[in-house]
Amino acid sequence: YYKVIKSRCQDNDVSEPEREKRWAELFDQLDLNKDGRIDINELRAGLDAWGVVQSNMQKQKCIVRVSDTNRDGQLDFEEFSRYLRNHEKELRHMFCSLDRNNDGHIDVGEIQQSLYTLGVKVSFEEACRILQSIDRDGTMTIDWNEWRDHFLFNPFHKMEDIAHYWKHSLMLDIGEQLTVPDEFSEWERRTGLVWRQLVAGAIAGVVSRTGTAPLDRLKVFLQVHGSGGFSLWTGLRGMVREGGVRSLWRGNGINVLKIAPESAIKFMAYEQIKWVIRGCKEGGTLRVQERFVAGSLAGATAQTIIYPMEVLKTRLTLRKTGQYSGTIDCARQMLRKEGVLAFYRGYVPNTLGIIPYAGIDLAVYETLKNAWLQQYCTGSADPGVLVLLACGTVSSTCGQLASYPLSLIRTRMQAQASIEGAPQLSMLGQFKYIVSHEGVPGLYRGIAPNFLKVIPAVSISYVVYENMKKALGVG
Repeated sequence: YYKVIKSRCQDNDVSEPEREKRWAELFDQLDLNKDGRIDINELRAGLDAWGVVQSNMQKQKCIVRVSDTNRDGQLDFEEFSRYLRNHEKELRHMFCSLDRNNDGHIDVGEIQQSLYTLGVKVSFEEACRILQSIDRDGTMTIDWNEWRDHFLFNPFHKMEDIAHYWKHSLMLDIGEQLTVPDEFSEWERRTGLVWRQLVAGAIAGVVSRTGTAPLDRLKVFLQVHGSGGFSLWTGLRGMVREGGVRSLWRGNGINVLKIAPESAIKFMAYEQIKWVIRGCKEGGTLRVQERFVAGSLAGATAQTIIYPMEVLKTRLTLRKTGQYSGTIDCARQMLRKEGVLAFYRGYVPNTLGIIPYAGIDLAVYETLKNAWLQQYCTGSADPGVLVLLACGTVSSTCGQLASYPLSLIRTRMQAQASIEGAPQLSMLGQFKYIVSHEGVPGLYRGIAPNFLKVIPAVSISYVVYENMKKALGVG
């Protein structure tokens, strides 16, 4: 691809007729049916044949849309050459803005400094990966030809677009303690992109949690009634027999209702905590351990504020038919019978569980992602959505394994007051009771449906998130 483009695109040392001749040769390569026009399918097939990995249908549609002046859905040579001329001028302007010492080449330091100016903070290693994804001759610098060839069929119009392209982010909610929020640039905050991504993530979380709610309710039942002979199948049958098929979604309403406030609180707290941690090194990139601390504290802050909703969710999930008329009735009964402290039962194990979950989740995610980049993707800064998705799934699973006993104790403490004859135990009391009566495996009751829901939750969340991003104009 790069050889084809390089021989047919604008050079500063050639005349306009020569440029047009080369553009005509490039046009002829893309015009597969030789009708003098290029449609979206021909553009896609041509770029795929050249191995343009970065191309996708949305970008190709954008190229056709902005260049198709007569709105016939195709590009003739005049429209095609006008696109190349205008886009190369934009790319030249961006190249010069990055080439701060005007030596005709972009190096790692210039990439890092330019992104920092735009509010995107990357480490030296990350800047190296970005450069390597464009550097075709192995000189660890980018000349004009390499820059132009790389972005010629990516319809970016300003450096902010390229900065966002380099900083690919993925925000998926699978209903667990995702305690380390994503990093956002100043430009993303200023343009409202942050909140559109949060909205897309929240909607994806709503659909994902609703789709996997029966497995989540079964997990809670097994956590609380694990010693009563419940299995996956008997648990599901028992819930349907007691309250019908609709009972499988009990507690889901408040479970999805808390997504938006939890995400917003976590994000705002994370931003403030990052500012405190950076201190005198304002603008620096947080190290992994600093992100872990900031994420854990932000998660604890969000959990403290929305924790009463967690307790209500557990009570509503375990309720029998007719026990409560709704969320407000459940809250009223709890307040009247048990007092305000009932809304914070299990808070201590819940907060303690954030630390191993966040630490292991982040450490495993970063380790897997970096290992993939070094082994299979040395020429790119972005391992791709599917790799990030796989890394996130594995890291989340490892985090859950480490923190699950605390999650189980939390759930039992939340539910114990509503279960007739259940002992009212503290965190340590619950731990001793479970180990003595059910053994160590008792600390992992309900983990099977919890793992069963990961793949469908991730799949649903990913599909909805990507479509919501398109609908909201993100990416």
